[in-house]
This record gives sequence, structure tokens and C-alpha cells, in this order.
Amino acid sequence: MQRRTFLLAGAAAPLYFLPFCAHAQPKTMKDIDALQKNWKSFLPAGATVPAAAEPLKLSKDEWKKRLPADAFRVLREEATERAGTSRLNDEKRPGIYACAGCGLPLFTSEMKFESGTGWPSFFTTIPGVFGLKKDFYLIYPRTEYHCIRCGGHHGHVFDDGPPPTNQRWCNNGVALKFIAKDGSKA
Repeated sequence: MQRRTFLLAGAAAPLYFLPFCAHAQPKTMKDIDALQKNWKSFLPAGATVPAAAEPLKLSKDEWKKRLPADAFRVLREEATERAGTSRLNDEKRPGIYACAGCGLPLFTSEMKFESGTGWPSFFTTIPGVFGLKKDFYLIYPRTEYHCIRCGGHHGHVFDDGPPPTNQRWCNNGVALKFIAKDGSKA
């Protein structure tokens, strides 16, 4: 086997196993629409969440006081955490993934899948929670996404996710906080 063939097969292996993820994957865009519309059913009873329309603008010093150092680097300076370091990679309980900067709900547990990349990955989002921009940091263009409420950097979206969206919202774990449906802590 040639080295290139071996490397390409290894890179594709995580995508081969996508259908065997923890949650049943939606089969149609109608399923995705229903999942996006029903995201509040993943919140604990009585939970309140900020609205995207309530912008949160803080000074650099205020953000430094509010966030742990690693979350500050990712959310405010567009850094990337090391792959495989987030405890949220193994999170399997029903619930909501919210912005660690401002608490805006971004994803549900049913939107998550195991991408094999080492970062929490999602095949869709709660509608209207992210702004997109092109990123040329690695020379080729990528689509970067930021929280619409606080502007925090979360990660990049790629077109190698599971059907029917074929999207992989690759998120830094330190940019998220998990809110379990049963109210337990992560």
C-alpha cells in the first residue's frame, strides 16, 4: 500500500463511521427543520435563555474577568483549542450547548455527531445564532462562525458532515457550555 493511499484512507475513516453515531441522524431536511424548531424541548424545565437580539458588548478587560484564559483566547482572539481536549467530546446526555461567553443556545444534543476530529461537531445549528465570515488564515478560504449575540469565535463549518445537511460545525469545546435537560452539571 502506498503511503498516500494509507493516509487518505485514515483521513476518511471517521467519515465512514458517521452513520453509527450516538444519536439517530435525521434522514431528510424536513427532519432537520423539525429538530431546529423544537430546540427548546432540550432545555431544563423553567430555564431562561438570552435572546440573540440582546447584544452583549464588553471591553477586553471585562471579557478577561468573565472568561477562563483558554475560553478568552478562543472566543475573543480566535484561537483554537488542542484537538481531543474537550470534555464535551464525550457528552451524551440530552441538553443544549450554549455560548460560553453569553449563554445563547447554539446547538442541541440531537444535532451533535462524532466526527473523529477531536472537537465537538454538529450537523446543524439552532437557526439565527451565528454570523459567518471567510477566514484565510491557512491560505485556503474557510467559513468561520461567531456567536450573533456576543461575537465570540466558535469554530469553522465544513461540507464533510453527515447527510442530509453535509455540514460539520466544528466547535471549540471551551467556547461552549453544556446545559443538561435534567438540570445536572457537565
